[in-house]
Amino acid sequence: MLPLNRWCARISKACLMLAIVGLITLILSVQTQVIGRYVFNDTPTWTEALALQLVLYITALGVAVGVRDAGHIGLESLVSLLPEWMRLKVEILIHALVALFGAIMTSSGWMWTKLKWDELDPMLGLPAGLDYLALVIAGVLIVLFSFEHIVALLRNEEVIPAWH
Repeated sequence: MLPLNRWCARISKACLMLAIVGLITLILSVQTQVIGRYVFNDTPTWTEALALQLVLYITALGVAVGVRDAGHIGLESLVSLLPEWMRLKVEILIHALVALFGAIMTSSGWMWTKLKWDELDPMLGLPAGLDYLALVIAGVLIVLFSFEHIVALLRNEEVIPAWH
């Protein structure tokens, strides 16, 4: 296994772990909101904003890991019907297009992060640009993981999912 594969596997596994911690925190935040509303008749204002922020980051990390572990929607059945000489080129093209999407996502997310960084979220007191930073993180990881797939295809290797 190449150092790139080991490095990407570690990043992917860390993303999964962060997403799990985020999901647990999301559940606790929503639970706090429900208990505050129905038991104490006083809903904490920060719980909903935190839950929305966590959903953004959990989704961003999940999408990136899905690209690495090939958990995204694909047209593998159509690609498998192609002749062998064409299959590799089409698979590389698919990963290159996914990387392009990640690069556009990174660029757009960074633009919005910079535009909104000086605004404060009134509920959390954090920069509003944090909402868009999730796009940047996901985009960079998508580009990295797509590059890993392209290298693996050229070396006739398989990318082993990090959760194995």
